Amino acid sequence: MERRLEPQLMDDYAQAKAYAEADFQEVNQGFVDRFRQYFKEEEIRGPVIDLGCGPADISIRFARAYPEAEVYAIDGSGWMLHFAEKLLVKEDETLKERVHLVKAIIPKDPLPVDGAVAIISNSLLHHLPEPMVLWETVKRYSRPDTLVFIMDLLRPESPEKAWQIVETYSSEEPDILKRDFFNSLCAAFTPEEIKDQLSKAGLPLQVDVVSDRHLLVWGKL
Repeated sequence: MERRLEPQLMDDYAQAKAYAEADFQEVNQGFVDRFRQYFKEEEIRGPVIDLGCGPADISIRFARAYPEAEVYAIDGSGWMLHFAEKLLVKEDETLKERVHLVKAIIPKDPLPVDGAVAIISNSLLHHLPEPMVLWETVKRYSRPDTLVFIMDLLRPESPEKAWQIVETYSSEEPDILKRDFFNSLCAAFTPEEIKDQLSKAGLPLQVDVVSDRHLLVWGKL
């Protein structure tokens, strides 16, 4: 099926609340564990950018996993960052000092960090009307040897297949979350489309299909 755009920001309170309260613990921890698996020889010291951090659960988990990382959790939704603040306040002071919540919309808003040692992102790409915005942001805020680890949804071949995926993995979730999941699947890209984007951006990154609904863009610049 052709790509169907969805809103770039989750700026609705009910939508952000449903997302923040959903049980993504296994998926989010899996994101961090997979990063460690792919970059097991790397030491993460310094600034890390998490683009489209949402309620910042991954940002916090990443900071726990890498005690010398300083994580800049970037999101354009004020409500998402509201729920991120509620999550972050539960952490110890040392970790709170290393996770910085930043409201910014790429590419128009500058980010408060240059030369990140790693740029990570989970489920931002499909929200962007113009995907090259993400890859140009990666180029702008990276440096030689920056680690890039970007996971996103994989667009199914049909709306029917998308609904099948929704029912398989989110059958117990609220209707608002199931609808958002369906819309996100329809807005996602195929591996071939992302490879074309990376070629245009001049980024030497790999594209792996890691599940029936996820793909991963990763590499070292």
